[in-house]
Amino acid sequence: MKETVKFGLDFIKLENHYLLPRVTSIVLTQSLYDILFQYVITPEKEERLKEFIALLEEHIKSKSQTPFSIPAAELGFIGEGLEELKLLNWMEFPVAEFSIRLEEGAEDSPEEMEQVLELLEEMLTFKRKGDSNSIYVYPGKIVT
Repeated sequence: MKETVKFGLDFIKLENHYLLPRVTSIVLTQSLYDILFQYVITPEKEERLKEFIALLEEHIKSKSQTPFSIPAAELGFIGEGLEELKLLNWMEFPVAEFSIRLEEGAEDSPEEMEQVLELLEEMLTFKRKGDSNSIYVYPGKIVT
């Protein structure tokens, strides 16, 4: 087994996220769009809703083992629609954001970052934040 590069996790923040219920489908996302559309009254908010639905569909199609979540602050644009999400069994949970810090000289190597992510997958339930070095770590009580 190849030795994993040394790394550290730096705590960034704890923030509330809305988590998608475990049982879901692409059909649900269209229904969700129809339900939430009534809460977006500007073209900008409608565009943000479409982006949210696209992220959701991408997650469902990927069949990922990690939960789908989005920071509550990013959903503020739907206003009272947040109550609709709660009625549809979306949960609000604190999610920790960490930054992965590789040892000096390794930061430019995507292979070493991938190796660290694979190791972390064995120990934590997390989702990478885009292609950055940041990850969202989920509480054990929601993933067990």
